[in-house]
Amino acid sequence: MLRPIHPALLVAIKVLLSALVAWALAYPFLQPEPVGLAKELSVLGVYGALFLGLVFLALVAAYANDLRRVLARVSAGNRTATPRSVWWMLVLPYNFIEDFFIIHAVTTSLRREAQCRGGLGQMKSFGARTGFGWCAAQIGSLIPNDVGSLFALLALVMWVIHWRLIRKALAALRASRPGAQPAVAGVPSDPA
Repeated sequence: MLRPIHPALLVAIKVLLSALVAWALAYPFLQPEPVGLAKELSVLGVYGALFLGLVFLALVAAYANDLRRVLARVSAGNRTATPRSVWWMLVLPYNFIEDFFIIHAVTTSLRREAQCRGGLGQMKSFGARTGFGWCAAQIGSLIPNDVGSLFALLALVMWVIHWRLIRKALAALRASRPGAQPAVAGVPSDPA
């Protein structure tokens, strides 16, 4: 079994990886000819790109709010992160790295909660595959060519699927009370 990473080392790793993401985000805009994201945004024009960016941020905020509400409904003893921690999803470029940790915290918290709450026991998945999938595809979307665009599309599809699972978990948490016995024996196996 792996030992936990020292908190200071973990922060240093997150900062280093975030710096690499920042470079990857800036790279297309630093080229003489637009490539990757810069090329895609140039098609929309300044106002179109701004509008698309604001709509996307609003959707990310709504998704993060659903994650926050899920964590808030999980019993404090079963939470592996605070509900407020999900707002790191809005902080570029740090969010590209922190999203993995947020997905892990939500998935682990739901898995723990399922052991003592009936409605969650009926769920087949808590979204680890789709959650980590969209996070990884989001990193792949930084590739400044058509491959990156395909990764962006994959990330978007997996993100929507994951959001639906989170909404389903939220509904199950609302419908059941803490301490209720799981309706189905065992906890869903969702690889973390």
